Amino acid sequence: MLSVLRIDQLAIIDSLELELGPGLNVLTGETGAGKSILVGALKLVLGGKARPELVRSGAEAAEVEALFEVSDNPRVAERLRADGLEPADELVIRRVVTASGRSRAYVNGRLTSAEQLVRLSAGLVDISSQHQHHSLVDAAEHIHYLDAAAGLGGLRETMAAQHQGLSAAIAARRSAELAERSRAEREDFLRFQLEEVRKLNPKAGEDEALREEGDRLRHAGRLAEIASGGERALQGGRGALCDRLSLLESELREGAAVEASFAELAGRIHSARLDLIEVARDLQRAARSFPDDPRRLSEIDERQAALKRLLRRFGPTLDELLAWRQGAETELLALSDNGARIEALGEEIERLRGQAAQSARALSARRREVADQLGAGITAELQTLGMGGARVEVSVAALGGKGDVEVDGARLTALGVDQVEFLIAPNPGEQPRPLRQVASGGELSRALLALKQVLAGLGPVGLYVFDEVDTGVGGAVAEVIGRKLWQVAQPGQALCITHLPQVAAWGDRHLRVEKQVREGRTHSGVVRLPDGEARVEELARMLGGVVVTAGARQAAADLLDQATAWRRSVR
Repeated sequence: MLSVLRIDQLAIIDSLELELGPGLNVLTGETGAGKSILVGALKLVLGGKARPELVRSGAEAAEVEALFEVSDNPRVAERLRADGLEPADELVIRRVVTASGRSRAYVNGRLTSAEQLVRLSAGLVDISSQHQHHSLVDAAEHIHYLDAAAGLGGLRETMAAQHQGLSAAIAARRSAELAERSRAEREDFLRFQLEEVRKLNPKAGEDEALREEGDRLRHAGRLAEIASGGERALQGGRGALCDRLSLLESELREGAAVEASFAELAGRIHSARLDLIEVARDLQRAARSFPDDPRRLSEIDERQAALKRLLRRFGPTLDELLAWRQGAETELLALSDNGARIEALGEEIERLRGQAAQSARALSARRREVADQLGAGITAELQTLGMGGARVEVSVAALGGKGDVEVDGARLTALGVDQVEFLIAPNPGEQPRPLRQVASGGELSRALLALKQVLAGLGPVGLYVFDEVDTGVGGAVAEVIGRKLWQVAQPGQALCITHLPQVAAWGDRHLRVEKQVREGRTHSGVVRLPDGEARVEELARMLGGVVVTAGARQAAADLLDQATAWRRSVR
């Protein structure tokens, strides 16, 4: 639902804020007051073409901003998520057009491309004065309306799931068949690579272990020399430290006879000397543990070089090399089973094809059954709208084109095997043709009104806009149109721009466009007319012209009373 439409510097509008409510909003005013500008503003926020002539003379840019309440529209939430926007209960669309013709669009404060804007705003507004915003003129939408009328939601979900599963199986078999064509070559290549890796048979952590062992062997002589020198300095050589500590310990014990504290110091020297004796023994053993082994060192160097060659091809780390080997072995095993997998997938495809064909046939049969009823219902509505000679048919035909799967000669999609289109013959003797080919704006608007009356509540549209619905009608037909408009707007929202008081009287909210000339500039604005005298006066103006008579006022009051009484009777 559209809550607020704000316009700045657009055509003859300098600044305007239009608040719409639920139900039927009617917009009236003199010709040229700016009613069509409001429709143009809506088209802009829906992604319509931006033109420099839209900018008010003397202004740098025009701006249109619309606030939609979308809490009950899951399609909008899905599209927002798909475009990386967080869904919210409100959707704010802002469009800026510069005097040079450049434009910018914002959705919930984020800069958006024109293509994204069209996609995100789809279904928010249905404008009956221009084909590009008619969800009911778009033949691609017709199948959704027919299915909603037929109550096919559950079967459609089943069909979509079956089509998705079938498509996945077909894609898997196609991939397996492609792999089969190059299987032998791929197997030979993998075996050749694996043989080289298996021959070396690297182990996890081996590269670090080889590095440490190689370093010890390369420095074995120096390490042994250090260990031997340390052992001699502590115990094995002349003037060794342990011998000197033993002499110091003896002297301290001798002095302890006179100075008692020397005894404790002698004990500490003794403990230190025993520790150093143990260190000397460890150094002696270490010196013997560093053998000079050129042969082993050569083996290590060769293995490290072989590992580096493999890492350059499958690494660069040993962990990545080992992971590649595991993946290659898994792929080789899968390739050997590929023929059996293709056969199994073929059987699975045939099973899924049978299920999908059954669902598609059930959908098609139900659609054809309901199509005649829906066409008859819309035709009956047209008779009450002054188009008694018009006839509507709902065409259900086999879907052509190429696809992965066909059912009874028709292409299978997630929606089944049908293409649906609403066709209309505006006059007796004419062949029905697509709605988009209906030339008369008035006929088109009334045809759409009849469709919306029959399909009320089945479509995704939040706001219906009727701009030419009363063209070429009057009297009783106009009153019927007003009542139909009110019904279509319940419990949703509609905006009707009208010149007929018989239509305007049915509005839940009445807005009037006013044009004024101030300081040589034309200004257009919108005021809401409260129920009572203001609405009566406006309807009387529409009835009587320049001079509003008492009779016109009484007739206007009667129109309002009759519409109010009828609405109360059906609520």
